[in-house]
Amino acid sequence: MRLCYFCLLLYRDNDMIRILHTADWHLGQTFFGYDRTKEHEAFLDWLLREIRKNEIDALIIAGDVFDVSNPSAASQRMYYEFIYRVTAENPGLQIVIVAGNHDSAARLEAPLPLLQAMRTEVRGVVRKLNEGEIDYDHLAVELKNREGEVEVLCMAVPFLRQGDYPVVETEGNPYMEGVRELYTQLLQRLWARRKTNQAILAIGHLQATGSEIAEKDYSERTVIGGLECVSPDTFSEKIAYTALGHIHKAQRVSGRENVRYAGSPIPMSFAEKHYHHGVVMVTLDEGCAVDIRRIECPQLISLVSVPVGDPASPEKIIEMLRDLPEVEGEAPYLEIKVLLEEPEPMLRQEIEDALVGKKYRLARIISAYRQEGRVEKEVDDWKRGLQEMSPLQIAQSAFEKVYQTEMSAELTDLFQEAYISATRKEEEEGE
Repeated sequence: MRLCYFCLLLYRDNDMIRILHTADWHLGQTFFGYDRTKEHEAFLDWLLREIRKNEIDALIIAGDVFDVSNPSAASQRMYYEFIYRVTAENPGLQIVIVAGNHDSAARLEAPLPLLQAMRTEVRGVVRKLNEGEIDYDHLAVELKNREGEVEVLCMAVPFLRQGDYPVVETEGNPYMEGVRELYTQLLQRLWARRKTNQAILAIGHLQATGSEIAEKDYSERTVIGGLECVSPDTFSEKIAYTALGHIHKAQRVSGRENVRYAGSPIPMSFAEKHYHHGVVMVTLDEGCAVDIRRIECPQLISLVSVPVGDPASPEKIIEMLRDLPEVEGEAPYLEIKVLLEEPEPMLRQEIEDALVGKKYRLARIISAYRQEGRVEKEVDDWKRGLQEMSPLQIAQSAFEKVYQTEMSAELTDLFQEAYISATRKEEEEGE
């Protein structure tokens, strides 16, 4: 039953619990070379206000806190300062964080003893017992109501890599069945210790089959190797609410009101410019989700495409750029789609000249050619995909295609170090 939100605010019982579900922050992401620190700071400031205003009892972060596994010192400082601020200003707030595929599981969980002093639980690593059995107790987190009683039993499951989930003999998808088995085993343990009126809440960072992804959205490696999808029926009806991360578009999964992706708080690519970014607020009472609602997050910097639809000729593009309206506030990111008969080496210079005096951030220029045939179209799509992906994502994708396995954390860190070193060298040579 869904109760009136106004009534919930007026007549809130201390034994109900209010949760805010968010995911896919990608702290440290750069957008076509532009730093996004101000956008992430604006989101975190907004989130802190929403937590205070709505009297939130628990904050759930369903993975991809950082954009890369070896985040910068500035990104880590932003993350830890937020946790300190929000827990200091909200003395009863509890936080549960799971690692996503972009995060380093071990690095995210390493400061756990310190974070627990701030009522923050992090689950990045799926621990194993001496016999190789999964430590299911480590994946269980209790959330308390304002009376100090355990109101929610939380299944805090991070992004699962090979070896993290049980091996299941199946003729189907071994990943899907292994993940399903892990959630089934964990649910059985929590259900056995559950008291009357306690709710079960599941967290996951995964791609559910049937989830909606924008066409040509290359901002997230959605299915690694084409196999890593999980059926929505993995999440039993016994679970009051399932908080998912990984897909950047906020949505219900298979039409189920209580199984949701929160979506990313800011757009990660131009394919996401029409997404409704924000968080999900869930009120749990008597073991059930009695109210579920989305709260949209204001966007500090907008995304603009010229033209809005199909690519246009260079002459038309220049005319449209000169007619761009004046902008108040932060300069938008600008994407330009131009239709060419042949390569035009001076095109970028002409576009930059047309933008002189205009308050826009030129993010990318997509050149399309008057070609026919499927091969040319596929090549064009591939090029657009590369434009959407970071250097690390391109390297990871190539590695997986060749070796049929995910790039290890050690190789990822080495690539990041080499990339940062090369970038700094280019900057020094350009000075």
